[in-house]
Amino acid sequence: MAALRVLELYSGIGGMHQALKESCVCAEVVAAVDVNTLANEVYKHNFPSTPLWAKTIEGITLKEFDRLSFDMILMSPPCQPFTRTGLQGDVSDPRTKSFLYVLDILPRLQKLPKYLLLENVKGFESSSARNELLRTLETCGFKYQEFLLSPTCLGIPNSRLRYFLIAKLHQEPFFFHVPGQLETAEEMVRKHTQDNDPSIQMIKDFLEEENEEMSQYFLAPKSLVRYAFLLDIVKPTCRRSTCFTKGYGHYVEGTGSVLQTAVDIQLESVFKHIENLTEEGKLMKLSTLKLRYFTPREIANLHGFPPEFGFPDKVSIKQCYRLLGNSLNVHVVAKLISILLG
Repeated sequence: MAALRVLELYSGIGGMHQALKESCVCAEVVAAVDVNTLANEVYKHNFPSTPLWAKTIEGITLKEFDRLSFDMILMSPPCQPFTRTGLQGDVSDPRTKSFLYVLDILPRLQKLPKYLLLENVKGFESSSARNELLRTLETCGFKYQEFLLSPTCLGIPNSRLRYFLIAKLHQEPFFFHVPGQLETAEEMVRKHTQDNDPSIQMIKDFLEEENEEMSQYFLAPKSLVRYAFLLDIVKPTCRRSTCFTKGYGHYVEGTGSVLQTAVDIQLESVFKHIENLTEEGKLMKLSTLKLRYFTPREIANLHGFPPEFGFPDKVSIKQCYRLLGNSLNVHVVAKLISILLG
């Protein structure tokens, strides 16, 4: 059987490519396209034989797209126009321009791809960009299905709720299509975020072994005192962690969970009456928890990247966090690719 020819748009560090490999589909990525030079370095490091186009999507002509003769598109368009923390500019945000260009090109291709998979943030499902996407897919004759899914659905202790769409050309509708599938998936996610759900693995299954180098990941005293009440603190035996964002390790508030490595200390006893203490007293109590950031490797593990997936030496820890925060969960996408190809 001939390998599926796959076009990977907004390829980043290669999460879609990795998911394609995990799905065990006979496929070849004929081009990966991204303008982020650092992400491209990581992509090249892990997929050296894949043609990497370091150019804007709008800079690719219809002729060039046609020449690639691809059977499948995998893409994660920029999410900032649709995030809660962004300005939610939607289609008026300049970062949506390339995505609208893809939608404009799609119906004009000599040969339409048979399959399409898109990932974005929660919020995309109520955007004008999504309405434009559905309109284009229907015009071209695609059947599609949408989801809001988190890795918790697959037993992974990390909440990362994302919008997904899978589409196939001129075929029967998806066998599991139900109206309101988006809400159903979200409910499923909510049920899976309990700390004691035995169907979800413990965080310790994703951690690196403690070593001397771990000292660089411990929270600075200043951060400990200032952000103590805003931290999401988890232990290795927990079965949940919050979404890791690109600001992790740099900003403390709302960027992801931190790990309590002193497992015998009770969190409640540390925080009891802590507000009455001096700054020095607070620091003494909080330091007993031995809180540290998750390492980039641990976040990569939670995101489903295999041990052999790595970062070039010149990529700093801060840059690793940023790239991983912009990436996706490999296991979730691999599952959807398998469903899409039936």
